[in-house]
Amino acid sequence: MSSVMIDTGNYIAAKAAVMARPDVVAAYPITPQTTLVEGIANYRDTGEFKGEYICVESEHSAMSACIGASAAGVRTFTGTSSHGLLLMHEMLHWAALARLPIVMCNINRVVGPGWNIWADENDSVSQRDTGWIQFYCSSNQEIFDTVIQAFKLAEHEKISLPVMISYNAFILSHTSMPVYIPEQEEVDDFIPKRKPLWKLDVDNPITFGNIILPHEYEKVRRDMQNAQEYAKKLIVEINRDWEKRFGRYHGDLLELYKCDDAEYILVAMGAIGSESKVTVDNMRKEGYKIGLARLRVFRPFPGEEIVKLGDKADLIVIDRNVSIGLGGAVFNEVKASLYGKSDAKVYGYIAGLGGKDVTYGDIEKMCKKVVDGKAKHMEWYGFEKGGV
Repeated sequence: MSSVMIDTGNYIAAKAAVMARPDVVAAYPITPQTTLVEGIANYRDTGEFKGEYICVESEHSAMSACIGASAAGVRTFTGTSSHGLLLMHEMLHWAALARLPIVMCNINRVVGPGWNIWADENDSVSQRDTGWIQFYCSSNQEIFDTVIQAFKLAEHEKISLPVMISYNAFILSHTSMPVYIPEQEEVDDFIPKRKPLWKLDVDNPITFGNIILPHEYEKVRRDMQNAQEYAKKLIVEINRDWEKRFGRYHGDLLELYKCDDAEYILVAMGAIGSESKVTVDNMRKEGYKIGLARLRVFRPFPGEEIVKLGDKADLIVIDRNVSIGLGGAVFNEVKASLYGKSDAKVYGYIAGLGGKDVTYGDIEKMCKKVVDGKAKHMEWYGFEKGGV
C-alpha cells in the first residue's frame, strides 16, 4: 500500500530522509535548501523523526557532525546548497576518504558573486572529484525514491561511500508535485538498520585516518575508484529491486527515452533532462529521429553506456554548468568516454546558467540547429548573433 503526498521537492526529500530512519541529522539553513531541514525539524516535533537533530553554526560543521556520527556507526543525513556545499569542500573529501556512507541532498543553486539564488549545477559539478557518488533528479517522485535508495547504496559493504542527491533550485525544490509514499514497514524492509564496516568505539579502540605512507595512501584511492566502478552495477540492481517492490523506475545510470531508432540522442541532467522529453515528442511528430538519454548518475560516470549510444547516433549535450576554461562538464566527459571507441559526433550547448529558463522550445532550437548542420562543436545557447 502507498499514499499520495502533494508537496515541494524539499519537503518530499525531508519525508524520504525521515522514513530512512537516520540516527543523526545535522541542519544548517541556506536558500533554497532551508525548507528541507525545516521539514525534518517539523517531523522531530511531531515525533515521526526520533533521531538526533543537531543545529550547527555552518555547513562545514554540518558535514563534520555527520562525519563524527557516521564514524560512530550510525546512519546520517544532511542537506545544503551552493556556497554551503562549497564551505563543506574539505569535509566532503574527508567523508569519502574515511569511507563514510553519509547521504546528503544538494539543491543546485548558482555560485556567486554576483549573488543569485536560482538554478545551475556548478556547485555540485565542482565537487565531482571528492569521491562522492552523485545523482541528479528530475521530479519529486525521483527525489523521494532516490533518497531511500541512496542509503542502501552508500551502506553496501562494497561501496561505503557518501552519496549526494542533487536537484534544481525552485524548479523542483519549491514546486509541488504528487508523490507516492510507501508504508514505513516497506521502507524498513528495503533498508534495514545500518551495519557499519568499522566504527569508533571506546571499548574497542582503533586508529583511523592517521598518517600513512604513499603506497598505502594510493591503495585508499584505488579502493575508492573500485567502489565507484562497482556502484555502476549496484545502482542498477537497487533500481530493479525498487521497481519490483514499488512499481516505479526512473532509469539506471541513464534514463533512455525513444533511443532505439534515434539518429541523434540528446544528453542532459536534471530539470532540462525532463523538459527534453517534450522536445523529443514534438520533434518525433515532425519526423526527426531523436531520442533522450537523461543522465541520472554523474559519478560514477556511465562511460560504457555513453559508448553504446555513440555506436548508433550522434550526441547533443546540454549542460547547465560550465568548467571554465574547457566548457560544459558533461559535454567533455561524454567526449572523453567516446575517445578511441566511437566515431560519433558530439555537439555541446551551455544553457540555463543563473537560473535562465530553458524551455522545450529552446531545446528544440538547439537540436534542430545540429540536425540542420548549422551548430558549432560547442556553443553558449542564446549568445549567437540573432539567437540560435
